[in-house]
Amino acid sequence: MKVVDTREYVSVLRDLTEEGHDVNMLIAGSSMSPFLAHQRDYIYFSKPNSPIRPGDMVFYQRDTGQFVMHRVCKVYKGQGANGEDIYDIIGDAQLDIEHGIRRDQIFARVNHVQRKGKMIYPGDFWWEFFEKVWIRVIPLRRVFVKGYSVIYRLKNILHR
Repeated sequence: MKVVDTREYVSVLRDLTEEGHDVNMLIAGSSMSPFLAHQRDYIYFSKPNSPIRPGDMVFYQRDTGQFVMHRVCKVYKGQGANGEDIYDIIGDAQLDIEHGIRRDQIFARVNHVQRKGKMIYPGDFWWEFFEKVWIRVIPLRRVFVKGYSVIYRLKNILHR
């Protein structure tokens, strides 16, 4: 098995999206849990062809060079230094919002996902739940995630 540098790999995927290709990749990391799971689910993304709005999952590059895929929670229309939009972004498993992401940092929007082996598209229940409900309950996430983990552990104990 060949090991590839993540930054190099995602840079290639970014180039492909810039050329107009649809791209997919296996999720690495847990910041988009509970919607997407590390090493289980896939995201399918392409260059955005319409305005980015709250609830969209976007791929962006931080000024540090790190690539991240998280969800937009707020758009500040025309608030950037040159009148461009600025975004607040957060992972589904996170409690802290990342402020001030510029449009030029965002290179892709997730169009659909493969979750637990099933394709999920905009309009499907889980897509809509995380896009429209989960993004609005950021202060309550800690309680929900704790409850989910207790239920998950109980389910595993009962099924042994």
